[in-house]
Amino acid sequence: MTPTKTTAIPGEPKLPGVRLNTVKPNDPVLGVVVSNERCTERKSAGFVRHIEIDVSGTPLAGGFRAGQSFGVFPPGHDEKGKPHKLRLYSLACPSAGEDGQGAVVSTTVKRTIDEDWETGKLFLGVASNYLADLQVGEKIRLSGPSGKRFVLPEDPAAHDYLFFATGTGIAPFRGMLGDLDASGMPSETVLVMGSPYRSDLLYHGRFTDLDARSEKFTYLTAISRENQPDGHDPMYVQDRLQTERDRLEALLRHERTLIYICGVAGMEIGIFQKLAQILPDHALEQYLEVDAEAMSDIRSWDRRMLHKKIRPTRRVFTEVY
Repeated sequence: MTPTKTTAIPGEPKLPGVRLNTVKPNDPVLGVVVSNERCTERKSAGFVRHIEIDVSGTPLAGGFRAGQSFGVFPPGHDEKGKPHKLRLYSLACPSAGEDGQGAVVSTTVKRTIDEDWETGKLFLGVASNYLADLQVGEKIRLSGPSGKRFVLPEDPAAHDYLFFATGTGIAPFRGMLGDLDASGMPSETVLVMGSPYRSDLLYHGRFTDLDARSEKFTYLTAISRENQPDGHDPMYVQDRLQTERDRLEALLRHERTLIYICGVAGMEIGIFQKLAQILPDHALEQYLEVDAEAMSDIRSWDRRMLHKKIRPTRRVFTEVY
């Protein structure tokens, strides 16, 4: 397969029109924190919190679609004396918000706590720790919505879905699955959630419950630093394409199926490599356009090849950071 300009392919989704920047970054509005709860277990090495914000009475209320993000303005100034820049955070709620009326939005935040390799000094993420420290009743400056492509299609029931998430990349899928669930889970949907340890799985109970009560939803986990609950060796999200090959390959052969990927940058390459290894050409080309040289050495793929030698089609959606 030789990359050319991406053209229409069977099953290509029609995306909905979405609101963008109804609240500009230079004129943010105030939201009020109504909930701030830890998502991870006590023994987890990471600190992740689910934060809900009331935006009623602002142009943001009712203006989001699951998969979009909003802007946050941390208080204070950087080392150059300039106000901290806007940071974007993915919505973790359905399009109707946590309250069903679009007035309460949410996000998933991991505290950034690191050490400078050269100086040995502690580094604390400005925005992540600001958000994680917010108390109920405190106000926060917001803008948005942002993002127009990482959303469900205009007609969600016309497609099936394979979602891949790692870490806080689960946030948009929590919202999308909320939308699908509210409409009776009309499509076959598989979520593959990856984390280093089982204690790091986010919203695990929520997805386990949805799997138990919906015949069309399947929840799979991929634990990378310890054995799986069933005793299988450690694995990454792309490894589920092999362990669940019969089910997932059948899903991927459908013209209805879309792939969504959200999480740490680089995860998409592992997924693309595994797709190239397990799918026949006629199925793979629904998701990737790969030139002959790259196809001859799949193991050597890296991110520098994206959009040059390896091009996702419009049936693949990525949001990595």
